[in-house]
Amino acid sequence: MNFAFTEEQEMVRDFVERFVREKYEPDMRRKIQAGEQGFSSEHWAMFAELGWLGLMFPEDDGGFGGGAIEAMVLFEAFGRGPVIEPYLATVILAGGILRRAASAAQKETFVPRIIEGKSQMALAFTEPNARYNLANVSTMATPANDGYAINGNKAVVLNGPAADTLVVSARTKGEQQDPDGITLFLVDAGSAGINRQNFPTQDGFRASEILFDNVLVDGGAIIGELHGGHPVLQATIDDAILATSAEAVGAMEMLNKATLEFTKTRKQFGVPIGKFQVLQHRMAEMFMEYEQTKSLLYRATMAVAAGEADASRTISALKVQVGRAGRKIGQEAIQIHGGMGMTEEMYVGNYFKRLTMINSLFGNADHHLRRFATTT
Repeated sequence: MNFAFTEEQEMVRDFVERFVREKYEPDMRRKIQAGEQGFSSEHWAMFAELGWLGLMFPEDDGGFGGGAIEAMVLFEAFGRGPVIEPYLATVILAGGILRRAASAAQKETFVPRIIEGKSQMALAFTEPNARYNLANVSTMATPANDGYAINGNKAVVLNGPAADTLVVSARTKGEQQDPDGITLFLVDAGSAGINRQNFPTQDGFRASEILFDNVLVDGGAIIGELHGGHPVLQATIDDAILATSAEAVGAMEMLNKATLEFTKTRKQFGVPIGKFQVLQHRMAEMFMEYEQTKSLLYRATMAVAAGEADASRTISALKVQVGRAGRKIGQEAIQIHGGMGMTEEMYVGNYFKRLTMINSLFGNADHHLRRFATTT
């Protein structure tokens, strides 16, 4: 299996890594995080100018035709920030739905605005009692006039506060956990009947709980086939798992480097603590967990890029490894740094918080272990 990057992929990686080094110093990130919207509009405009917002869209839609490998390169570099601009929510999640299932007219309306940095979007698919089951949808879309009325509640909608357009999963037929009968809709976030309760997540991003109270949309709001949204949603979530797993690998790398540097400079009994054999063993274990996760990330990414039949199973295996390794590396980094590890100044805690959030996004390790065991 060839892991060599193309010249274009190397260029993207170099640009993003330089951006992270220059724009994501701890003090700068804290200032951005504390702002009203929780991310930098200046950075978002830069993403558009550099073409990153168009990277994952086909050339026919005005993008650059990137795929799984380009997403991995981008998000591994993002993880070293960690970058808090809503690329995942807008481009990978909502944009992924549009890329797979939107009509030509829908793409013509929405994709250029995303690529130009003029539109923020969010995918509203998680429900309070769904337990990571994408088919467990109680939000209802019932026929009304020439369209539909949407009623229900969506939880932890990433980028919900800033989104001007929502992609919403709603049930149009069948029972609550029936995969057949889920339809995807484009909904103006300013529509009457939408109530957003916004909040910061533990890792510094922003999300919303969204209540839909008789929100009216016309027939043209349907993305893809009526009742046929589940396969599109599942494929898009698999993309998001790959992206956040790459981000986790970037964060693990930074935790390993920061912890190694700390053990070289922190002294006890007149010698650097890195001289103590017990800490050397723990650092070696952290590094092995990082390398194993990175190897599995490459394996899963290549499986998706090659269109392998068992790619979804490999993605679940990766998600299990990311959850376990992220917890191991994060906890060890905090413990080796001592109480200082949880302070904002040390910055180690920010990576650990992000790894903890990534574990719970799109199904935790336990969920994906069950999915791996039942997928052939």
